[in-house]
Amino acid sequence: MSDCLFCKIVSGEIPATKVYEDETVLAFRDIAPQAPVHVLVIPKVHIPSAAAITQENSAVVAHCFEVIAQIAAAEGLDNGFRVVSNCGPHAGQTVSHLHFHVLGGRQLALEMA
Repeated sequence: MSDCLFCKIVSGEIPATKVYEDETVLAFRDIAPQAPVHVLVIPKVHIPSAAAITQENSAVVAHCFEVIAQIAAAEGLDNGFRVVSNCGPHAGQTVSHLHFHVLGGRQLALEMA
């Protein structure tokens, strides 16, 4: 998608501080971190949100979670971490490209907004 912020990061048009990259997944630091560790994990293929996960693209989503586990270990998140994916504008999704926020490095609040 030519107007997608995350597709532009994948293509290298917009710089990002990469944490991990392979042929299907890219992970980079959030520019407005909400915790000491705040990494975004995205599939390189454009999937608009969790609502668009299908049999055809679910393998890349599963791989995202394998990468999330690797990143959490590499970042030293031994005491736990949170994985968040907002789906749609009412949930707070601001970029229409499936992404997972990996948050950790401190005690996170238990209440949900």
